[in-house]
Amino acid sequence: MKSKTKPDSRNVVLVVDDDDSVRRSIDMSLKRAGYRTLLAENGDRAIARLREEDINLVLTDLKMPKTDGLELLKAARVIKPEVEVIVMTAFGTVETAVEAMKVGAYDFIEKPFNRQTLLALVGKAIEKQSLVVENRLLREKLEGLSEKTHFIGNSKAARAVLDLVEQVAVSRATVLIQGESGTGKGLVAKLIHQLSKARKGPFVHVSCAAIPETLLEAELFGYEKGAFTGAVSKKEGRFEMAKGGSIFLDEVGEAPLTTQVKLLRILQEGEFEHLGGRRTLKSDARVIAATNRNLHEEIDAGIFREDLYYRLNVITITLPLLQERTEDIPLLASYFLDRYSKKNEKKIKGFSKDVLQLFLRYNWPGNIRELENVVERSVVISRSDLVEVADLPGELRKHRAAVDGVLQIPIGTSLKETKRKLILETLKHTNGEKTTSAKILGVAARTIYRLLEEEKNTP
Repeated sequence: MKSKTKPDSRNVVLVVDDDDSVRRSIDMSLKRAGYRTLLAENGDRAIARLREEDINLVLTDLKMPKTDGLELLKAARVIKPEVEVIVMTAFGTVETAVEAMKVGAYDFIEKPFNRQTLLALVGKAIEKQSLVVENRLLREKLEGLSEKTHFIGNSKAARAVLDLVEQVAVSRATVLIQGESGTGKGLVAKLIHQLSKARKGPFVHVSCAAIPETLLEAELFGYEKGAFTGAVSKKEGRFEMAKGGSIFLDEVGEAPLTTQVKLLRILQEGEFEHLGGRRTLKSDARVIAATNRNLHEEIDAGIFREDLYYRLNVITITLPLLQERTEDIPLLASYFLDRYSKKNEKKIKGFSKDVLQLFLRYNWPGNIRELENVVERSVVISRSDLVEVADLPGELRKHRAAVDGVLQIPIGTSLKETKRKLILETLKHTNGEKTTSAKILGVAARTIYRLLEEEKNTP
């Protein structure tokens, strides 16, 4: 199987063998394929080069005098853990192969081997090494983001949200957070609290959708003993619990009209009473509300009070869909991978290139919450140190199958350009086989040759 990673002159392979002719033969093959090479005649010299040079892959003989291949492999794991190692031997046994793999070798190849087999193995090893480095860089980016709130994002849309949050957090203004389910409304509410002057006070979260209508009012405002059947003692409400801090009214659009009247009063005057009580109580809690509903439509339908909407809507923060901030997907996925790898005590280094590409192409109807669930499942399912497409839920795998091999051409594209794109994409899928591509497309092979000649001559 051919590697998907094309040889890159920036990829450096350290070739270690005490046989000069073998060393030079491998060196020549790798250079012809486009790799940069470094040579070492023994394990000690190889260790020195590992310390001195930027290296992607070590290709080492197993049986060498003094420092052998296994000792070099162990040293490489300490000096540069991200470097992959392929062990070569003419004396290979199953036991030796297993030992090398246990120590951390990428793979094991027996001499004599043909050039194509070696190059395919080298390509796959470097592809894995590049993914490990890419995932490490993602983690380093994460460390530069807010550790307190875990609000992850470097995209323009995410930065706009963070800028607005920082501006409004220092005020006492009521904030309404709008956005679809799974976009991070609760996270933004916590961030506003943590950046506010009320951060030393409590953050009280109330899910208006999760509490039955008959109980929501009692939960919010508290009640006196005997206020209703089952009220066997006095109980304070969430607004009292939030004294000196913030109260987060999640999915406020679900609150019944009777409760909305009392919410309006507490926003206007800072006053309320317990159910069954006569004493007026004061609240200094900052109100942060959130909804995934269109409150204008709710007002028109008569199920949400217009005056309450304007009291809540002093400052509005609208959260983007995940598909509107696709550049944040690798960062978010890496964050969840790290979290759930630790939680499940698994050592998973990152995602395969195919998985990351699929993540970027998928539309994520469940937004960040769906991405988190997918990554958690993948961590649990994965049996290797990289999450592969096979570890993803069936829905994502079906999505990949649906888009693979499909060429999308915008309406208005000329027939000439459509023909050109169709031929070039078909050539990609056949690995450049012109005759095969011609048969698939039902055209003469000369049509393809003519197009390629035109491409070559186009400046």
